[in-house]
Amino acid sequence: MEIALQLVGGLILLALGGEGVVRGAVGIARRLGLSELLIGLVLVGFGTSAPELITSVKAALSGASDIAVGNVVGSNISNVLLVLAIVAIVRPITVSAAAVRRDGLIMLSVTVLLACLLMLFPELTQAIGVLLVGLLVAYIALAWWLERRGGPAAAVHEGEAHTHDPAPPAIWISALFAIVGLGGLVYGADLLVQGAVSLARLAGMSETTIGLTIVAVGTSLPELVATLVAALKGKSDVAFGNIVGSNIYNVLGILGITAIITPLPRPAEITMVDMTVLVLGATLALVHASRGGRITRLEGGTLLAMYVVYVWYLLAR
Repeated sequence: MEIALQLVGGLILLALGGEGVVRGAVGIARRLGLSELLIGLVLVGFGTSAPELITSVKAALSGASDIAVGNVVGSNISNVLLVLAIVAIVRPITVSAAAVRRDGLIMLSVTVLLACLLMLFPELTQAIGVLLVGLLVAYIALAWWLERRGGPAAAVHEGEAHTHDPAPPAIWISALFAIVGLGGLVYGADLLVQGAVSLARLAGMSETTIGLTIVAVGTSLPELVATLVAALKGKSDVAFGNIVGSNIYNVLGILGITAIITPLPRPAEITMVDMTVLVLGATLALVHASRGGRITRLEGGTLLAMYVVYVWYLLAR
């Protein structure tokens, strides 16, 4: 019972804390006069990935680096095969090829990079972490420079800035939202990691498997909520952009920052199967979005079926 309370309490605090941080940050940014483009590209991107960041850092510092790495890999898999699939089943996603082509290709490239790093190196060192964060900064700078001229991609990121409306009207209330939200993230991550480690030991499951499943799905809740809300409002480009942006931030930002804080040994249970599912999921999402500019219910169902099979495989192994 105690483990269940830790897991559920941690997930709830992560979801609420992440939402509080994003709304607070967006409110402060608007009061300071920052553009919707910059808010969507940077603040919302980082904010929705905050649960993954805090959880991965907490896990790594607690000596559970398998959960930290598994969380990022599992979150990227669940973002595509679970979150995107559920949203497409609820409401087919229509996207502009021009709006997602660049970020979609970057997401796929970053996914392949992650797979190569985990297969080729026994440890994600601080140098690799610096490289990943440097690539994230370069991506944000390039995207900002390109999108200042407007266009479909700029509209997507501007739309992302409104997925967490309404933002608090006063700057002090926004600051309070951000501070309380951050506290919720820290405490929620602590509960989730403790519960995950206890569950792994009790059930005889590896920390890697727990990170790839329960922790990954839990920290993906903000993406599910934001993406579903955007899709139901008819903002399909924004819904797809949330998933693409989150996967980019997870690899370059979350894993990069965590590796800088403390080197991450490659989990022994991260295998070629996991990397294949990771890369294949990203590839299918990009192919579905580019072909006909629409992710149908059937395609969403196919992605979800693939996720169910993958989770079954994880539990069986």
